[in-house]
Parts: sequence; structure tokens; C-alpha cells
Amino acid sequence: MADKATRTIQADDLYILQFISGVQAAPDGNSAVYAQHRIIREHEKKAADLWITPTAGGEPLQFTFGDAVDREPQFSPDGKTIAFLSNRKDEKQFQIYTIPVSGGEARQLTNLEGTIQSLRWAPDGKRLLLTFVRKDAEAVEREKDESKKKLGVVSRRITRTFFKLDGAGYYPNERMHVWIVDAATGEATQITSGEIHDERDAAWTPHSDAIVYVSNRASDPDLALHEDALFVRTLQDGLERRIDTPRGQKQLPTVSPDGRHIAYYGVEAEDPWGLTRLWVVPIDGPQPARCLTEAHDLQISAATINDIGSLPQMPPEWSSDGTSLVAQVTRHGQTTLKRFALDGSVVDIINGAGVVGAFSFSNDEETLVYFYATMRDPGDVWVRRAGDEAPVRLTRINADFLAQIDLGEVEEVWFKGPDGNDLQGWIMTPPGFDPTKSHPSILEIHGGPQVQYGEFFMHEFFTLAAQGYVVYFCNPRGGQGYGDAHCRAIANQWGTVDYADLMAWADLVAAKPYVDPGRMGVTGGSYGGYMTNWIISHTDRFQAAVTQRCVSNLASMWGSSDFNWAFQEMFGNRPPWENIEDFWRQSPIRYFADVHTPTLVIHSEADLRCAIEQGEQVFVALKCLGVDTEMIRYPDEPHGLSRQGRTDRRIDRLHQIARWFDTYLF
Repeated sequence: MADKATRTIQADDLYILQFISGVQAAPDGNSAVYAQHRIIREHEKKAADLWITPTAGGEPLQFTFGDAVDREPQFSPDGKTIAFLSNRKDEKQFQIYTIPVSGGEARQLTNLEGTIQSLRWAPDGKRLLLTFVRKDAEAVEREKDESKKKLGVVSRRITRTFFKLDGAGYYPNERMHVWIVDAATGEATQITSGEIHDERDAAWTPHSDAIVYVSNRASDPDLALHEDALFVRTLQDGLERRIDTPRGQKQLPTVSPDGRHIAYYGVEAEDPWGLTRLWVVPIDGPQPARCLTEAHDLQISAATINDIGSLPQMPPEWSSDGTSLVAQVTRHGQTTLKRFALDGSVVDIINGAGVVGAFSFSNDEETLVYFYATMRDPGDVWVRRAGDEAPVRLTRINADFLAQIDLGEVEEVWFKGPDGNDLQGWIMTPPGFDPTKSHPSILEIHGGPQVQYGEFFMHEFFTLAAQGYVVYFCNPRGGQGYGDAHCRAIANQWGTVDYADLMAWADLVAAKPYVDPGRMGVTGGSYGGYMTNWIISHTDRFQAAVTQRCVSNLASMWGSSDFNWAFQEMFGNRPPWENIEDFWRQSPIRYFADVHTPTLVIHSEADLRCAIEQGEQVFVALKCLGVDTEMIRYPDEPHGLSRQGRTDRRIDRLHQIARWFDTYLF
């Protein structure tokens, strides 16, 4: 390991940085398994291997090898076998594999054609539960016929309202259903069926004799998004029973150890700005569902974002006595773990200046293993044992790299917004920072809007800071992590208090003696691109802007996004032909006659969230107005290019952003 920092971070360090996913404790708590992701630079391919680390300390052991992606490892209940997903036989098709913990070759368990999700061992260790979407028959036939494969798709017949998803493409005709796989033979059995409805987030009951899942059984689920319901199905007779719960979207149900209750995450019906809350409902009985977090102004989610590896939303974890649940909470720039008791009390489990991703307890609950990252480290596996004063870090996958890098400094700032509201932000200063000199600055704005920036490593921010910029970012109203009122403040009011908060933040930073108010830039993606467009159409205070995967015209975005018609719920919940005024009032393109800021437009050509026409409208408008502009387009990339895109394109994007700001701010 290097003794001291020797250089600054660069865009192409994306090839070096690795991240961890799928952390799980062994049943006995003596070890943990995880997937370690890396980039193969020569082929621009992503790979992931399974590793096992002892929880008492010692070197982690690489458990699988190769250039495939091995992910989502799951210990069997007896701790002797690991099941996982891998694309080692076909990079476009993941299958379930098993491998003995004692060592040996991995065995391909399934030969399915489609998308596998939600892999879970049965408590008896004999079967695996999953949700699965079968590939369309014509797609399978095309893959097997070289001439048809070369010609590609002839046409697509679309019949459902929601027909595409960013990063995944067009939905198949098949629906997502629950399947069970025999852990010994690999025999796969479809449990649920239907041409209209999906089943998802399947989980076992404690005796492996029944399953629970979420399904929307409206006559047309695509037009009734808030009709999610919980179902219990007994496996011996195949009988399905609906559990009475309040209307609204639901996810990730889990059954209590005694089999008497189901915990799940839910959002109130038809409230796109509502908090995600933790609920408990009897699996069989007259008592109604009860919200455990109703008295707490908390978002139960993992909504802190970064650009290396995202945090998974984990199911709530029951205590062995069934009296409490542990869940992730998004709060004040952190993602923490809290324990919610059925009696209404709440205690912290993991709380600090960082974020918790995947987590898992040993059977005796004495050992908790979890993913933990901070502003200055992309994350590792940690362990906390009952009775210990402090957690212990088990892995250091980026330690050698980070030891070489001078990241500069980061200052957390709490300040008052324009309405006396409390706001949180961070200021990054360049490596070798000289506070007596005047520096250019870049305001970064997050997407969503219902996410948060926080204590999570952002390669992009450090890379821009390394090039001499003061980089600053905050969590204006409209995002998560600061309570219900903070989030819903921009309901049908985009470009109002969020804009005011960002300008108050820019005022604060511009007043710093080391910031040059005449050399300020602004950028953001998705909703951050929306706000960048809004800012340049409402003020000339920034000398350069980069709008990325942006929203510019809410009227034309209706129906063209993979969010489809549901996008209207944020803007009065009426379609444009009934409510064009609200859509147009909040569209930045309406105000573009007043734009003078040189602006770079970055967009991905396969963006199904914010269709590329949103960026094209900005680019063409700026050209017509005579404003300095360029458009950078990335073929084949989705909305999440900056996080999941091909690495050379992610690096090029960073170079393009730096080039634009260097041109106008240096």
C-alpha cells in the first residue's frame, strides 16, 4: 500500500475502482459472502466474482473466477451451499448456479430463457424461490436462427400501456410470475400465471409451505398503478388468498418467524410525493394493517445516490422473536439502519456519516454484516457483533488505489433557505487548495427529484474538483431525506422553491472569498438537467452550463417516457389535454427566449426515461437563439449512462463536461 497520496483522481480511474454488492452473512455468522465488481478494460466488459470473508478478521478469499458476472449470492439455510446468478455461459442470459462452501466447481442449476429476479432459498433448504419473466417465443426462435438473428426484429406489436423500461428496453409479451426451482435437480416449476398481471417480490413463509408476493389485479394494471395487493399462496393446494391492506404501491414483503404477520413497504395511494413507510399486517386475522413509522417523519428507503454502485432497497428484516424489524432509512445525506419495534419504539443500529446498502444477520442475530460506504470511499463489507462497541471493516477493496489519491477536502454545510427552511449541502475544494486564491466553481444538481445527495462517494465530483474547481451540491426541497413537507414542497410546483433553494446555496458559495462569482458553472442530470435548463432560462449568473439527460418540455414528455402517463401524477394528475397549463408553466423550454448561457447538451440515444427529444429541443432552441451550444450523444446508452454505461463512454462524458467548463470558466 502506498504511504501517501501521490496524484489526483482522473476520469479513467473508473477502470480501477471496484464496488461490492450482495453482502450476506453465513447462517452461523462466521463468514460473509459478497460480489466484487470490476471492469475489464480491454473488452469494455463488466465482471463480478464472489468472495468470502471471515467475520472474525483475516484475508477475504476469492471464491469464483473468470470474466463473467457472478452476483446475488445466497447462503443455503444450513450454510453449506451458495446459490447465485451468473452469465458465464451466455453473457445475455443469467442462470442460477450453486457451489459448495467447502469448495469445488459451480453447478448450473437452471436452463431458463428470460429474466430471473428475487432469488431466495426456502427455509428448509430444498428449493429456491424466484420471480421470472419468460422470453417471448419469437425472440427465442430468432436467437436460434442465424439469418433471423442477423436481420433482427421485423416489427413490434404493442398492446399494453407500459411497454418499455429504461435500461431494459421493450417489455416482452410475457408477464413476471413466481417460480420454484428444486435445489437438487434444477427442475423449475411455474407457480403463478396470467397474461395481464405480474407477481413480484416473492418471499417464503417460515415452514416453506406457502409464499407471499405483490400483485396488481386491476382489470388493467397499467392504468391503475396504486392497486398493489399482498397475496398468500399455499403450495400444496395452490390456493391464493388476498390480504386486506390499504390502497397504494407496495414492495418487499417478508413474513415473521412465527408466520403470523407480513411486513412490507408501502406508499399511500395516488400520492407520488408520499413517504415510503413500514407496515405490518396479520397474515390471517381481523386486525387491519398498521403503519409502524406513521409517527416518524422518515423515508424508509435507500435513496442516497452516487455514480459507482447504487444502494439496493433491502427487505425489512424480522427479529427472531418477531417483535421488531430492521430497515434502511434515508435521512440527512445518510442511509442508516434502524430497528422498528411493533410497540412503536425506534432505535439506531448503524448510524453515521455514510450509507448502508445490503445487510444481513446471522441466525442467532449476534452478527450483522453489511455494505458501508462514505463520501471518501466507495464502500466495503463491515461487521458488527452484539456487545461490541464499534463495527469492524472486513474488506478494503479500493484501499491501495485511494492511498495514492489526494481527493481534496469536503465541508458539510447547514444553512437557511429563502423561507427559513433548513438545508444541507457540501463544498468540495481542489487538492492542494489555496484559500487565498479565487477559484471557478460548479454547482451539481441531483436527479429524481425524490432522492438525495449525501455521504456516498461521487467519482464525478472528485474528478472535477481535481481539475481546479470548487464543486458544491445540496439537497433542495423536492428530494427525500428531510421529511414529508420538504419532499412535497414542489408538488405541481417544479421550478419554484427548489430553484429558490439552489439560488440561496449559490449565493452562499459565491460569497466565499475563494470562489470567483464571475466563473460559476452549473450542471445536473435528469431532474438535475431540468433544473439546469430552468436556471439558465431564469438567470444569467452562471457563465456556463451542462444539461444532461434532461427534462425540458413536460407536455411532450407525457407518454414518451417509460414513466408513461403516470408522470402526470406529479403535475396535478390530469393529462395534458385537460391540464396543458400546468405542464407548460413548469416546462423550462417555455422560458428559453431569455437564455444566454453557453450550454452543452449531453444525452443518451437509448434513454427511455427522458427521451432524447427532450435534449434535442434544448439544443435546437439554443442554436436558433444564437447561444453557444453543442450536443454530445451516446449511442446504445440508457438514462443511467453516468452510473451503468460502458466505461469508455462514461469517461468521455466526464471529459466533455470538463472541456466545456474549462472553455468558459478558466
